[in-house]
Amino acid sequence: MKPAGSHVRFKLAEIAAQFPDTAETMLLDTYLTNEPDSSARLFRVYKGTPPHYHESCDEYLYVLSGRGTFWMGEASNSGEFAPGDFLYFKRRTVHALPMILEGPVVFLSVDAPRRHPSDIVFVDPADGTPATFIRAV
Repeated sequence: MKPAGSHVRFKLAEIAAQFPDTAETMLLDTYLTNEPDSSARLFRVYKGTPPHYHESCDEYLYVLSGRGTFWMGEASNSGEFAPGDFLYFKRRTVHALPMILEGPVVFLSVDAPRRHPSDIVFVDPADGTPATFIRAV
């Protein structure tokens, strides 16, 4: 769904229900908005994500469904997340989602400024590439 004009309403549960049950990448996402100053995306996590960061944006994550573990800054800062939780971290902050405890894990993400899909830097380059990390649906 692409917004038309200066405003739009999104039915997040309906959009999330359209994600398939499996994926070859770690995440699948769909952009809700994609403006230079910020982007909003809905994404589903299919596999634990290794430590990585984003060069270009701060990230705001609202948990819509699922449970897992997530850390920001360093692994010792790990904790569980559940629906209703809100996570925030600045650009270049290393973060990871090592374990999915209950799926599906779906986040609403707001990135400021907008995040290009290729803006993913793995701490260990052997962990993946933008193409293995996320794919748009």
